[in-house]
Amino acid sequence: MSDVIVQLRENGPILIKGPITLIDHLGNVFDLTGEKANVALCRCSHSARRPYCDGSHKAHGFCATETATPSAP
Repeated sequence: MSDVIVQLRENGPILIKGPITLIDHLGNVFDLTGEKANVALCRCSHSARRPYCDGSHKAHGFCATETATPSAP
């Protein structure tokens, strides 16, 4: 089984790499048929394709630069 990787893109979407099931708040499953192995989810709230990113964050100046705190060895 492949690992799933969730990456926060700087000033952009949440990128998910790997096999996933995407479910809405009512329990309905999004049809990911035809989607590539990578799915980009909007986090700026301006996408016309929500929950998917359509690049609208660029035109709206969305800023998100969260970083993880490195764990101690």
